[in-house]
Amino acid sequence: MGRAEVTAFLSLTFILLVTFIGGIMESASIQMAKNYRRADVNRAMESVFAEYQKELLEDYDIFSLEGTYESGKYSQRLIEKRLKYFGADNIENDIQRIQFLTDNGAEAFFEQVTYYMHHKYGLNHLKDKLSMTDSWKVQEEKASAYEKESHKKEEELDKLLGEAGGELPRQDNPIAHVSQLKKKSLLELIMPDHKQVSNKEIDLNESLARRDKNKGYGDFSDVAEGGSTLSSLMFGEYLLEHFSMATDEKPKGALDYELEYICAGKGSDRENLETVAKKLLLMRFVPNYLFLQNSAAKRAEAESLALTLCSLAALPALSKAAAQVILLVWAFGESIVDLRALLNGSRIPLTKSEESWQLSISGLLKLGESGDTNDGRDCRDGLLYKEYLRMMLFLEKKQNTSMRALDMIEQNLKILHGAKFFKADCCISRMEVKSTVRLRRGITYRFKTYFGYN
Repeated sequence: MGRAEVTAFLSLTFILLVTFIGGIMESASIQMAKNYRRADVNRAMESVFAEYQKELLEDYDIFSLEGTYESGKYSQRLIEKRLKYFGADNIENDIQRIQFLTDNGAEAFFEQVTYYMHHKYGLNHLKDKLSMTDSWKVQEEKASAYEKESHKKEEELDKLLGEAGGELPRQDNPIAHVSQLKKKSLLELIMPDHKQVSNKEIDLNESLARRDKNKGYGDFSDVAEGGSTLSSLMFGEYLLEHFSMATDEKPKGALDYELEYICAGKGSDRENLETVAKKLLLMRFVPNYLFLQNSAAKRAEAESLALTLCSLAALPALSKAAAQVILLVWAFGESIVDLRALLNGSRIPLTKSEESWQLSISGLLKLGESGDTNDGRDCRDGLLYKEYLRMMLFLEKKQNTSMRALDMIEQNLKILHGAKFFKADCCISRMEVKSTVRLRRGITYRFKTYFGYN
């Protein structure tokens, strides 16, 4: 190979090497430009979500971006303008996915609450309650079954009396007495004398269940966490910590009985408390009736009274059927006393014993009368009203409790903080943006950026 050929070869090699190095430098420069633009959008996204609603976090430990920016009207353009303001300028940003607190039955709200509670207390906080959830479900099923049985036995006795053409005497007759009690307002029977039922109301037409809601779009199943029994318990614990109930001394929100609203969903404190009281009455009726059935002494007392009443009516053959109905109305009366005790701040055991039973037959006949002063006793090993509400919150549908809790949050932020603009269905929990950047030499770079509150 001659000198000229060697020179040409070396020149070509040098040119190739320079071209290769230049290509690497250009590629690195383009990659650097991409990284800068991605960092710009990341920084802008984090800055946008750093503008979370302060009062929502302070009062309810929930992070959320208030999407109306205190205008009361949600617009996607507001978010896009904030992205540009925080550095994502000269970039086309298209929101691909967005989720509000109320989407999918308030899924994001539920997830954030359970994440917060797990972080605050750990996984073992409610482990003892976890083993009881199955019995709560069974008790709810039994309550419905026993309510039907109660009606059936009363109807059977009425039918037998009708066929015999007779009627039990009304004097000293607990069946007739309880029949009259059931026509009264339940709150009139159970509310302690020193407490007044709240008259606060809210407009249900403005509730999240009834109004047209702002809705997000896109599927977040890749980042969402599924619910579990423990999560449902944790959510209930959060509600008990952040909302008021009928036994609280100084409630201050839109409603006094917030937990009762979350359980019942009615428009007034009175309706909510009465609905919850009816559920509690059934929850207490089941163990009370079971105790009576298993107590030989109480059964004998009921049978003796039934025989006396039926003999006075010249229908001794009906005493067995009458005794069963007396046991049912006795269990009802005991449940009334239980509710009085709970609303008075006392504790009631899940199951009764001879020692913890509170109402005698003679006391049953005075129940609801002017001289009735039986407000129940406090049982050291029993459960408070709050703990019975924990059961009810767990048994209620997750979607109902989540949406109603957001209703209360909405109402309270408006009343307590003057945040008239606040709407839970405009509060952003997650968002993903697809960005398009035009780099030099006609190169277009597209990438996605996600942010979500945990």
